[in-house]
Amino acid sequence: MSTETSKAPRQTQDAAAQAAKAAANPSIRWDDTNLKSSYANVCNVSTTREEVVLIFGINNAWERGQSEVHVQLTDRLILSPFAAKRLATLLTNVMTDYEKRFGAMTEQPGRPE
Repeated sequence: MSTETSKAPRQTQDAAAQAAKAAANPSIRWDDTNLKSSYANVCNVSTTREEVVLIFGINNAWERGQSEVHVQLTDRLILSPFAAKRLATLLTNVMTDYEKRFGAMTEQPGRPE
């Protein structure tokens, strides 16, 4: 009987440790049922103290020298500054890896640095 008694607290401790580990490192389940894809070749960013707003759109004017360029705005993302900072870090890492694989890029395609 003493063997069963000593196992019960140990099992409870193991279960508690597993629960704590799961809470510290939760698994992520990506739900893409409402996912939509959008193309953008224009992005504008504005900020307030509480949020960072990214506005995406499409510029279909490929000819230079036009007096007016029409940009169709398509999507707006509103992020907390903390989420924006994580996004900036992620994009920096992605572009660093991209340039390691494919070579350095200029900000304007087709223009030398």
